[in-house]
Amino acid sequence: MELQVRDVRLTDIDQITAVVERAGTQWTTRQSSDAADLLRRMIYLPNAGVLAAMDGRNVAGVAVLALRPSLSAGGLVGTIDLLAIDPGQHASGVIDALLRELTRSARNKGCVLLEATPPDDPAEAALWQRAGFVEAGARLSCQLNRVANTAG
Repeated sequence: MELQVRDVRLTDIDQITAVVERAGTQWTTRQSSDAADLLRRMIYLPNAGVLAAMDGRNVAGVAVLALRPSLSAGGLVGTIDLLAIDPGQHASGVIDALLRELTRSARNKGCVLLEATPPDDPAEAALWQRAGFVEAGARLSCQLNRVANTAG
């Protein structure tokens, strides 16, 4: 398998959303449409990167990198917001290629740290560890669009 990892183009978005859906994410039809619109916008954002692993003309996998400044980390932090592999592909080769390019991209953008949610699959976790990732605890989140104003 000859993979090329490159920045996503607008013409890739339909294939990417199909890959993400086949990979087993829990998108509804509406969420898929919203995600496609957001991906189209993210292509042009300086604080984000959307990468595709291409097997010929087909998207074999996709990854989204988001950047944020962090005082506690001492600079920019890159977050792997999404990594999805087409189930018909050899996952380890696609994951390795995407992680390599995500790491390179984050370094080039000035990140001092690259983080992600740990994968559930132990075999996939081993691939991430081989790429230099170590467990650093779990994340907390707060849905801002759904939180009632509790300030009194």
